[in-house]
Amino acid sequence: MNLIMALFPLAVLIAMGYLLKRTQFVQDEFWGNSEKLNYFILFPILLFSNLADVQLDLNAVFSMLAALSAVIFSISAVFWLLKKLYRIPPARFGVYLQSHVRFNTYIGLSLMGTLYGAQGMQLFAMLIAVAIPAVNVLSVMSFAQGRQGQFGKTLLSIVKNPLILGCAAGVLFNLSGFSLFSGLQSLLKILAAASLPLGLLSVGAALQFKQLRHDLLALSWNTAGRLIAMPCFAYAVCHWIGLNSLESAIVVTFFALPTASAAYILTRYFRGDSQLMAGVISMQTLCFAASFQLLAQLLF
Repeated sequence: MNLIMALFPLAVLIAMGYLLKRTQFVQDEFWGNSEKLNYFILFPILLFSNLADVQLDLNAVFSMLAALSAVIFSISAVFWLLKKLYRIPPARFGVYLQSHVRFNTYIGLSLMGTLYGAQGMQLFAMLIAVAIPAVNVLSVMSFAQGRQGQFGKTLLSIVKNPLILGCAAGVLFNLSGFSLFSGLQSLLKILAAASLPLGLLSVGAALQFKQLRHDLLALSWNTAGRLIAMPCFAYAVCHWIGLNSLESAIVVTFFALPTASAAYILTRYFRGDSQLMAGVISMQTLCFAASFQLLAQLLF
């Protein structure tokens, strides 16, 4: 029941965003402006706030990061091997890799607080502080073949990415030992609270179900790979490393999340198969609630 209650507000907000977009209850300009506001201001503030206040348990964090890194980089290595063996073109390979290593931070942060409390939220925030730059660099590299100029330009944009900067600022502030005065802390808390509901509405607005009619085989295996195979592999790695139950649950939940909506933007930027990427994002988001409940019963 706790899991259903955790997923309920996420599903409602995503559905609300989809309906608001399709019924034109608000103008299309709203979605572009709200995504810009969230991407450049609200969500970086949320990341900063979580990381600035987290009580660092370096042993626990390093163990979780070891599990996270082992899964991400081993899966990426497998995909690059398959790319060479089957000569997968970059336009498709970028979609396949992003489908498995990127994650929807809005859904993740919304879910963590409800399922695992403040401690789970803080540990997850530490994970994404490392995961956000790592998966963005890997995603860029997946499209890099034959486009060296674009590769360098996009790497520069990653360094200036507001989410990466928010994570870095939060970690550095935490390590500095300083504290925010109460007025600024309250302001950041109010701004951060607006980020998740706005982000989930935008996730719903970005869904493109008409793309599900195309390339059903690729959509299916990319969805099953991310929502089923990745968390099961992560569970095995967590068990091998020896994480405790809470740490394992957080890492497995991380890999059970659907891929990031922003993957579509990067795919289109590098002239990848954006139609397939849009379909993968939509199918993974649609299937997430059912797949996560199944995983919770099997693994937790």
